Amino acid sequence: MPQPSISSPVNAPASAHAILWGRALRVFAWLSFLAQTIIIGTGGAVRLTGSGLGCSEWPLCTPESLVPIYADQGIHGIIEFGNRVMTGVVGIIALAVLLLVLARVGGRLLVFSALRFAGAGILAAVITFVIVSLFSLPATPFAMGALLIAVIAAMVRSFRLTTDRRDLVVLAWIVLLGVVAQALVGGITVLTGLNPFIVGFHYVSSLLLVCVTAAFLVRLYGQPGPRERAVPKWFAILSHVTGLALAVTIVFGVLTTGSGPHSGDADVLRHGFDATVLAHVHAWPGYILAALVATLTISAWVLRLDPRKWLLVLVLAILVQVGVGIWQAREGLPPLLVGIHMVLASLSAATYTVVVLHLKKPVAPRE
Repeated sequence: MPQPSISSPVNAPASAHAILWGRALRVFAWLSFLAQTIIIGTGGAVRLTGSGLGCSEWPLCTPESLVPIYADQGIHGIIEFGNRVMTGVVGIIALAVLLLVLARVGGRLLVFSALRFAGAGILAAVITFVIVSLFSLPATPFAMGALLIAVIAAMVRSFRLTTDRRDLVVLAWIVLLGVVAQALVGGITVLTGLNPFIVGFHYVSSLLLVCVTAAFLVRLYGQPGPRERAVPKWFAILSHVTGLALAVTIVFGVLTTGSGPHSGDADVLRHGFDATVLAHVHAWPGYILAALVATLTISAWVLRLDPRKWLLVLVLAILVQVGVGIWQAREGLPPLLVGIHMVLASLSAATYTVVVLHLKKPVAPRE
């Protein structure tokens, strides 16, 4: 008999308490996916409105305050501070998902272990901040680094203690670890004056977290246990080649945006590439991607393969993405269309992630 899913305990008795916790986990898992997508939009708003240095300091907004207090900060300070607040929301939701998973999988042992590491990490961050401050160095990045190390140690500890639904535990930890790392990268972005390469890395990292939260949802609703390939080998290989085309398209899209007019602040210089040339280079892997997805979709429906419905969603997402890309290029890159293009890229990547996870199916139980 297959092991019941953590989210849908089929063929196993479930108490009202377990059902309630399962529902809470599903709700927060969806909130995590939505929050990771929304923060790409708010981060894009910071860049596209020239608000990247609306808060001149990090983690404070000004040398004297956590929030924008100067009149000359104006709307830019509000937009930048709003994105920082959204980072906190994303982190709280990610922590809630992790604790709910640990509670359902390992009970109090795993939860208390994670909380102990959290307390130790906060203490280590405070001590690091105090020590580094004595040398008149920027202490916050070092403190965040200490906290990041504590999160990694806690993650390794959870892996060792987990025997059930390790897939969900791994994904939940990756999201929380990613949020902490993203906060550190965001601070470095401000401290380096919006270096375009760091800004681009910041966006790609956020996009990957959207993909991880999408993967968590798929595994949460899926049947646990060993899995086997559910599609022909050539189809699986072509699917991974499609993923490579998607990655190349996104990377060149980031480089194109990094060469364009939306630097995040009027005084920030771009990295010097020719944006017009990059826009054409960005389109080439995009057309290859569209052809590959079309091939996969037609093949999946002809062979009636499991990923076929999600491939249709991916086709729709890419068609809209291509349409918005052409539109924004012809209109001179208006900020709203560029922002929509950024969010759609993350949703396309998340949909592709779901497609890949449907290339396998649970191993059928032996009689």
